[in-house]
Amino acid sequence: MDYLLKLNNVELYYDHVYALKGISLQVGDGEIVALLGNNGAGKTTTLKTISGLLAPRQGEILLEGQSLVGVPAHEIVTRGIAHVPEGRKIFNRLSVMENLEMGAYARRDGGLAEDLEQVFALFPRLKERREQVAGTLSGGEQQMLAIARALMARPRLLMMDEPSMGLAPVLVEHILTTIQDINTRLGTTILLVEQNAAMALAIAHRGYVLETGAIVLAGSAQALQADPEVRRAYLGEGAG
Repeated sequence: MDYLLKLNNVELYYDHVYALKGISLQVGDGEIVALLGNNGAGKTTTLKTISGLLAPRQGEILLEGQSLVGVPAHEIVTRGIAHVPEGRKIFNRLSVMENLEMGAYARRDGGLAEDLEQVFALFPRLKERREQVAGTLSGGEQQMLAIARALMARPRLLMMDEPSMGLAPVLVEHILTTIQDINTRLGTTILLVEQNAAMALAIAHRGYVLETGAIVLAGSAQALQADPEVRRAYLGEGAG
């Protein structure tokens, strides 16, 4: 398998707190990879470190073999990584259309109109509300906008942090189905942090389990679904 993203022994400290303890993981080109773990396990920290928002103390972060360590966050976007942050972080006072345009701010190529149509095909509701102020959208619509804004950067790798958080179950299913569509229809590689472990593993190819800043389990989605410890801790099932 050709790995689009590799982390090798990445360590990170928040002041004196040892937050990432030698993280090593790989994301293959075209894969959906799930990153699972309880609150405080280091999932968001891992994504922020890949994005250049946090600086590792040691270790390698490689995108197609090229180091991202020390590269400014805005340049990492231009290299092909887009980040949908936890809590959506849309521009509330801008319109839907203006948010989408902000997603493409770093691009110097053509094809924006084509990408906009792809986004509207994935999220028809956003097309209906393109002139609406983003802060007045529902929670589900705001999550759609956050994903769509990231897609306007035309990323090779889309990183998503808790896209189902705070959404009704029917919307959770819709968002996760859309993530599959982004992967299959657009060919976008996805690194997914998701509190709903069962649904994340249902759409992922592989997964990693983080505990207190360290990877404790890794394997195919099917293997993790069958693992008694994963079932007990993250899928709400008995270990038997």
